[in-house]
Amino acid sequence: MTSVAATEFQTRTGRYMEDAGKSPVFITKHNRAVRVLIDIDEYERLKACDKRRAYHIHELPEEWHTALDNADLSHIDPQLDTLID
Repeated sequence: MTSVAATEFQTRTGRYMEDAGKSPVFITKHNRAVRVLIDIDEYERLKACDKRRAYHIHELPEEWHTALDNADLSHIDPQLDTLID
């Protein structure tokens, strides 16, 4: 694993792109990781594992509609129910 400051990354981008082919390169700002540069094959592998999906309200499965209709969220914010009605 390689960790590099953002300014150093800008100066030597080619080197870190090569390094990312072997292992992730963590790009930092103020000693905190803000980006990760990874090999495209690793990215594609991770994308293939990601089963998350965003739904439009009309695409939600019926059992989710029912669960949402029956959900009691008043313990989160008692005024929430009044906003929905």
